[in-house]
Amino acid sequence: MKTLSKITFLLVLTLFSSCATTSKITALKPEPDDASPLVYENTPSFINIPIAIKLKDIENQTNKFMTGLIYDDNTIEDDDIEMKIWKLASISIENLNGKIRTVLPLKAVIKYRIGTDKLGIALYSTQEFNLNGNITLMSDVNLSNWKLNTKTEFKSLDWNESPTVVVMGKSIPITYLINPTVKLFKSKIERTIDDAIEKSMDFKPNVLDALEKICTPFQMNEAFESWLRIVPIELYATDAKFKKEIITLEIGLKCNMETLIGQKPVSKFDRNKIVLKSVTQMPDKISANIVAVSSYQDASKIITKNFAGQEYGNGSKKVTVQNVSIWHKNGKMVIALEMLGSINGTVYLTGFPQYNETTKEIYFDQLDYVLDTKSKLLKTANWLAQGMVLRKIQESCRYSIQPNLDEGKQSMMNYLMNYSPMPGVFVNGKIDNIQFQKIQLTNKAIIAFIKVNGAINVAVDGIK
Repeated sequence: MKTLSKITFLLVLTLFSSCATTSKITALKPEPDDASPLVYENTPSFINIPIAIKLKDIENQTNKFMTGLIYDDNTIEDDDIEMKIWKLASISIENLNGKIRTVLPLKAVIKYRIGTDKLGIALYSTQEFNLNGNITLMSDVNLSNWKLNTKTEFKSLDWNESPTVVVMGKSIPITYLINPTVKLFKSKIERTIDDAIEKSMDFKPNVLDALEKICTPFQMNEAFESWLRIVPIELYATDAKFKKEIITLEIGLKCNMETLIGQKPVSKFDRNKIVLKSVTQMPDKISANIVAVSSYQDASKIITKNFAGQEYGNGSKKVTVQNVSIWHKNGKMVIALEMLGSINGTVYLTGFPQYNETTKEIYFDQLDYVLDTKSKLLKTANWLAQGMVLRKIQESCRYSIQPNLDEGKQSMMNYLMNYSPMPGVFVNGKIDNIQFQKIQLTNKAIIAFIKVNGAINVAVDGIK
């Protein structure tokens, strides 16, 4: 009897011990799809950038490039006139019926030779005149090869006093002799004006510098390690037009926009490949299609944080999730949950990623245990396979992209609130809304597609 009692006691002790011991589950891991290159659909974005340039800035820049001596004819033998022309004061530029009217104050030192050269005997008298006056020029405006170009035409030369010469005690006006010589330097003055405006309004370095800065990936959210990268495809520009004392034109950027999760991505900007194309008109709003790329490794880190401090089960039967890993297989997401507690081991779930427009969350629909995992659960802990526990786990298998959307919007607004990429250039605009489009799975990442609408404009005011 004593022996039987001992055996009975040992059996009861063993039974209780086995009930208290943690069960070990070893399930067959659903292997991920082969690691082929990351490929996803991407709809190009189009960003329209209206630009307004004040004529005053063109005037200031032209005066910087056009200084001092602008014409020098130091040979008197060919036409009896030697002439030097200086810019006397600042050039003034204004809009006149859609053209640029330029008034150039000038100072002229003219030497005029009177006499004959006959029978090998030269008899000459040379007079020097110091004159000043104004040249008026008219210019057509267009944008070509990144530059604001003008085609300038000489209109008039108005002397402040008529040049005269004293012959036999009489003052004789010689305007009729000097003015024809204007033809000699007319074309040079026209070219000088055109060259000065072209040099002062060469947009290429400024546009490419600003574009390179915009296309440098910048961090939108530090916690989620999200980055926005813009990859330019083509650049467009309309013809320049006058609007009172402002020249307007529109530049459009066709590009791909990506949001990448993880380490800072490399820039894909190459200024040598950017070509400016001329177009007649462009849409008046931003239409940006942003691709949000969340690698499975980075998404796993975010979801793992959701399980921190959470217990699942009931009564004494509870587990905690220590780590989460997700990957793609056959169009579904595989979610691996490493558990500790009443069950030790890895449980595998599968589901379809979806997006909740209200909560701005990515979640997994139709979440269920992998068949092999479920069979192991039924043998070891049926309670974990029950729907109630699964629903609680499913609540944690989600992550919000609202911070990404908010941070992305705020980051973009930083470039639209009187942002100045260079002195005298100001960028302003607005973002109307950010719409989530769809989710696409690849073998390496979850791809979310977002559409952004808004408007932008660039003003040139006080450029240095």
